[in-house]
Amino acid sequence: MNRDIMIKAAKYHIGQVVKHRVYPFRGVIFDVDPEFDNSDEWYNSIPEDIRPKKDQPFYHLFAQNDETEYVAYVSEQNLLEDASNEPLRHPEIDEIFVKNPDGSYQTKQIYHH
Repeated sequence: MNRDIMIKAAKYHIGQVVKHRVYPFRGVIFDVDPEFDNSDEWYNSIPEDIRPKKDQPFYHLFAQNDETEYVAYVSEQNLLEDASNEPLRHPEIDEIFVKNPDGSYQTKQIYHH
């Protein structure tokens, strides 16, 4: 095994509500990449002075801000836990998750008959 390659364990988990460290949006995590797995075009569109390193977990969020809902792809260094327990309105959340009493989300169990 190459010692130069170390996969960092993800700090956040699927179903957790998080907010962006800099920009005013929050959302629920629906997928995690152990390290950057998006296009170079997307990566290079981030201003260089705030561009995150690629060797960290990246999170797919059902995100929202004051104006709209969307899917976001965010580096771990730019996320913070959101313990506000404020409701999320992204329409895709209810398709995949059920809300727990503590404000976190859990994936729905799909049963096959």
